[in-house]
Amino acid sequence: MAASQISELHVAFDMPGSQDLRGDCGAGDFYIVGLVIRAHAKTWHLYNTSFRPTQGGQVSISLSSHWVSPRRMTNHSIRECQKSLDFVLGWFAKPIFIDGDYPESMKNNLSSLLPTFTESEKKFIKGTADFFALSFGPILSFQLLDPRMKFRQLESSSLRQLLSWIDLEYNHPQIFIVENGWFVSETTKTDDAKYMYYLKRFIMETLKAIRLDGVDVIGYTVWSLMDGFEWHRGYSIRRGLFYVDFLSQDKKLLPKSSALFYQQLIEKNGFPPLPENQPLEGTFPCAFAWGIVDNYIQVDTTLSQFTDPSVYLWDVHRSKGLIKVQGLVTQKRKSYCADFAAIRPLVSLLQETHATHFHFALDWALILPLGNRSQVNHTALHYYCCVASELVRANITPVVALWRPAALRPGLPAPLAAHGAWENPHIAPAFAEYAGLCFKALGPHVKLWVTASEPYTRNLTYRAGHNLLKAHALAWHLYDQQFRRSQRGRISIALQADWVEPACPLSPRDKEVAERVLEFDIGWLAEPIFGSGDYPRVMRDWLTQRNDYLLPYFTEDEKRLIRGSFDFLALSHYTTILVGWEKEDPGKYNDYLEVQEMTDSTWLSSPGQVAVVPWGLRKVLNWLKLKYGDLPTYIISNGIDDDLHAAQDALRVYYMHNYVNEALKAYVLDGIKLCGYFAYSFNDRTAPKFGLYRYAANQFEPKPSMKHYRKIIDDNGFPGPETLGGFCPEEFTLILKCPYFICACHEPNDPPKPTHGVASDRQHQSCEVPALLGTLPAAMAP
Repeated sequence: MAASQISELHVAFDMPGSQDLRGDCGAGDFYIVGLVIRAHAKTWHLYNTSFRPTQGGQVSISLSSHWVSPRRMTNHSIRECQKSLDFVLGWFAKPIFIDGDYPESMKNNLSSLLPTFTESEKKFIKGTADFFALSFGPILSFQLLDPRMKFRQLESSSLRQLLSWIDLEYNHPQIFIVENGWFVSETTKTDDAKYMYYLKRFIMETLKAIRLDGVDVIGYTVWSLMDGFEWHRGYSIRRGLFYVDFLSQDKKLLPKSSALFYQQLIEKNGFPPLPENQPLEGTFPCAFAWGIVDNYIQVDTTLSQFTDPSVYLWDVHRSKGLIKVQGLVTQKRKSYCADFAAIRPLVSLLQETHATHFHFALDWALILPLGNRSQVNHTALHYYCCVASELVRANITPVVALWRPAALRPGLPAPLAAHGAWENPHIAPAFAEYAGLCFKALGPHVKLWVTASEPYTRNLTYRAGHNLLKAHALAWHLYDQQFRRSQRGRISIALQADWVEPACPLSPRDKEVAERVLEFDIGWLAEPIFGSGDYPRVMRDWLTQRNDYLLPYFTEDEKRLIRGSFDFLALSHYTTILVGWEKEDPGKYNDYLEVQEMTDSTWLSSPGQVAVVPWGLRKVLNWLKLKYGDLPTYIISNGIDDDLHAAQDALRVYYMHNYVNEALKAYVLDGIKLCGYFAYSFNDRTAPKFGLYRYAANQFEPKPSMKHYRKIIDDNGFPGPETLGGFCPEEFTLILKCPYFICACHEPNDPPKPTHGVASDRQHQSCEVPALLGTLPAAMAP
């Protein structure tokens, strides 16, 4: 049987002109291209008249192209982009799909070099394609493209934009993607995560072009079936769905991760929504803690105008100002926390959000400049005490961290920072001494303590992490033995816990790598406290295997000291990363752990290139529950950066909505004992690009994300018509003596004074377009 009798789609020429993408074309090359176009037209007419009536097939020509974006959004740059596409794709496409002649930009720039078609040839060539056959890949579309053909514009791998441009430029043809894919290095075997995620990206962009842009794409073909000789790169790269060992005798084909991914995609005909990723309706428990984070609050001891005992006259006739009456003063009144001018606006903004909790960190170096109690900054300590007491009076529960690493400094007193910082063995008792001072001064107002907030393990040495664990445990036991009975608070450590996902979900080796990274990132500090009292076995075994004996050992007494030194599990979570074992990108390869880090380019990401992966939060919560049991858990910090100058922080709204919904799934569906969620961050003044409030000209302006978060708080989640659950009554604090906002917070060396209006311990009872989901048209041929 002839090939034409079993084939419905025919390609007369496969990517003619691709050999000319490197430039340096002479008159002979342009003449040959003219012959190719005429030959294609003659082939199409032959099929149209002699074979189509009986075979019913279609004929086209396969054309390769790149995509460019304007370097600047000017008319000149846009015209240069058009010229670049004309010279690469329009050279063949315009004569065949539009009017039988070359693009005007080519005729204007090449003058006598470009041969001409007669009017009869134009009519003969015009319309000689039944569909648009497109090739888009790394070699022909990018690597062989002469830089001059880009006309100083920005090259891009956006398949969606190219498809939309072809649709508009060539009268909405049916498009068949006859070649598309990427490549991996020659050393990569079956776990080709890089290739797989490029494939996912290109197919998802095709789906977006179909569903969102109305482009008529009728088919997609991946390149290629198996590894082979790539004519430009030889055997130095691999582009197949099946792995081939070129040195073996039988050349057995082994399916790669990309082949399994493509198989599943064909079976599903695209990316149908997964049930586990659908939004959930429901509410959190009534005692749920809705919080906001501000890593550091500025200690501003400026007093309000009402603390000045002087007497003034108002000069209404001349200067219109106040004139101080010399020698005349009023009786100096007692000082109050409300006298600090910065505290009341802080509390008022927090009340505006309807948040029930506020999490901030103390500045150890500010309170104890020398690292011990020989010099105490009582003013700073008093200020922090006032912040906590006024929060309580406003029915907002303060959550206070004793230490948090700062971006540009370790957050430690100078003498400790200069003598080894956390590697100094004397830092643990020094931290306990500092903690005791804070417990005594702030404890009457603080019911939730965090010893160390978000210590980033990737910045810690093993010795530093060892001392940090001992410092935490000493502080916890100090609170437990000397302050818990009278203050009735709770204390723990807050760990950074981003999720780590195997790049190839079906690869056992990628799963092993992901677990190793989780143990080094989270388990390093979590296992001694919440688990066995010692470092993770995975961590110790890996280091022993590498003859690395730098990880210290705990004594039995130290294990007993550290194990169980918690009252709740607190974690910060921001994103998810992918990891694999195959080395592809040296710049993102961790030689120490033998891990290749990467990201899925179909994920939404922030201006700071932080991936938005809401389901990662639910996964890490379940991982922690599986390892350490059913513990009261707080998501102590969760947030994303957004464009600082954007009028609307839509990305943060999307991020917050979906991450909180994943937290709800963890609570409702997985039984996680979730007690609270804290949004990061309070304002752009202390955390630029992350704030719920914009700060400009000494004014705070709420962003849309703040209002969205407030609605989530008011609804206690995402209630729907079918949501079950009881009514949550309002809780009020009984104030016995002090009028609003004037309760005093005694200095640390003053005699203790009665505390009024301490809030009830409500929280302790239990406790671009995103990746498109959808399917391809039923008639589309993958």
